[in-house]
Amino acid sequence: MALELKVPTMACSACADIITKAVKKVDPTAEVQADTKTKIVNIQTQQPETEIRAVIAQAGYPVG
Repeated sequence: MALELKVPTMACSACADIITKAVKKVDPTAEVQADTKTKIVNIQTQQPETEIRAVIAQAGYPVG
């Protein structure tokens, strides 16, 4: 499943790394691409969107 999520508080590459690690904890095979300029995170995952949103929020980056 392809997800495109807006993460308004993602400001730098370190933020993107934290988000990527959080997603990969629940789906090690996920592909994550984060653009800090647009604040968009594109994720290819087999996990439900609700779970992906939850782990990103738990990492400190609520999805808008």
